[in-house]
Amino acid sequence: MSRTNGEAQNDLDQILEESGTVPQSAGLEPRGGTLARLTVPPEALRALPADFVKRHRVLPFKIQAGTIHIATADPGNQRVIDDIRLLSGLEVQESAAATAELLEKIAECYQVTVEQMIENLNPDSAAKVESKNLHDIEVMANEPTVINLVNLIISTALRERASDIHLVPFQETIQLRYRIDGLLQEKPPPPKQLHAALVSRIKIMADMNIAERFMPQDGHIQIHHRGARVDIRVGTMPTIYGESLVMRLLEKNSKLLTPRELGLDAERSALLSRLVEKPHGLFLTTGPTGSGKTTTLYSILQGIYAPEKKILTIEDPVEYELAGVAQIPVRPSRNFTFATGLRAILRQDPDVVMVGEIRDSETAEIAIRAALTGHQVFSTLHTNDSTGAVTRLIDMGVEAFLISSSLEGVLAQRLVRRICPHCRVESPVVPAVREKLEALGGRHMEGLFYRGSGCEECRGTGYRGRVGIFELLAINPELRELILQKRSNAVLKNAAQKTMTTMHQDALQKAADGITTPEEILRVSSGDLLE
Repeated sequence: MSRTNGEAQNDLDQILEESGTVPQSAGLEPRGGTLARLTVPPEALRALPADFVKRHRVLPFKIQAGTIHIATADPGNQRVIDDIRLLSGLEVQESAAATAELLEKIAECYQVTVEQMIENLNPDSAAKVESKNLHDIEVMANEPTVINLVNLIISTALRERASDIHLVPFQETIQLRYRIDGLLQEKPPPPKQLHAALVSRIKIMADMNIAERFMPQDGHIQIHHRGARVDIRVGTMPTIYGESLVMRLLEKNSKLLTPRELGLDAERSALLSRLVEKPHGLFLTTGPTGSGKTTTLYSILQGIYAPEKKILTIEDPVEYELAGVAQIPVRPSRNFTFATGLRAILRQDPDVVMVGEIRDSETAEIAIRAALTGHQVFSTLHTNDSTGAVTRLIDMGVEAFLISSSLEGVLAQRLVRRICPHCRVESPVVPAVREKLEALGGRHMEGLFYRGSGCEECRGTGYRGRVGIFELLAINPELRELILQKRSNAVLKNAAQKTMTTMHQDALQKAADGITTPEEILRVSSGDLLE
């Protein structure tokens, strides 16, 4: 008598628990999650041909005592069981699994990696690609080999949690790198002869002009990966050896984090809430490119959203879609800039406005006047610290009295890598690192800190994911008076530090708490956090 799917699934959970192929736990998730945690031994994968596994949606996950254990979405199919018995020479034990989970695990176990595909490329056939003829390059860009290689490069980057893909040509080779947790990691390069075809393939996907190879171009690709929508911003730049290309990967379905999850402690998270819930005023986030400023603003907007508020954003480009928020992309090619868009937005009766970035005096003045006329305005600036936002606005030509009257708060931030929780160990601070931090103004670096020893989860780096270090400045009466007097950034900073936790204090506290390492603080700061 055949078993029910539920009984078969329970068997799968029990088999995996008993065999130690997944971690022991008090309560395994029913159906979802069991296969994802399964480690399949190589001998099980070799027992059946890959094309057979994919065609019949079966996954061999264990061989024991002359029996091959398989997970299947269609238990009880006698013909498939007979074929497996014939191909493997073993008895067959079935367990049911959810189709979506099974397909994802099969793809993971039997995938071809970028490295394998590059190794298997025939150099002679690749050499045929090197051509100055645009038609030949376009034809090659649509060849299955090139299409599959581009798809693999993108899917591997997404699987490794990369934020950017860099493809840069040099005289004899191509450099392929992924930016993971803020650092570039080099990957095995594709053949140099494929460079023009790979770039052309990506430009075709991004609806860019493949005939234009001597001017920078921007494009956009939208794909679906494991059920999530991914937007890819593509930028090309001509170099002496061909076009350099960068792809920025943005997962639209990724969950927005709260300020606490981003790295703010409870006290400053409460202060942030008070600052951003004021009915009007200007609030800024500051930091270098890639420090997470826009992500923080999205988190704030998500927290203050209510049906009775009309929230409008103008961005370049729109990075995440927010429910209930009207988001507008700027279009410089049509003379639709931040300044012109902001003017139009103010005629749409908004309560809250987010400007992606204040880049010029015109945008700055419109944003500040909007804050003075009853709107909540959020935006970003490129400055090293929170008080630097004031001097930056003054340098743009904004009157000091306008800044003093409108500015409510500034959140300066950086991103540091988190220690991998799977391989975190206690570790003393290296004397050279301690001396550098103390010389830069850090506290006495005694006692044990932590580092990651390197494991499969973090790919041997010791780090997994990133967390913010913050400096939250609330504008008080003393600071407003100093702004009116156009005092220097040093004076503003000294006044602010009476009540503010600085970024270097926050960074050192996160190292003491085992969230990041002293070495990582030193890498990110370059001295400017610890002055």
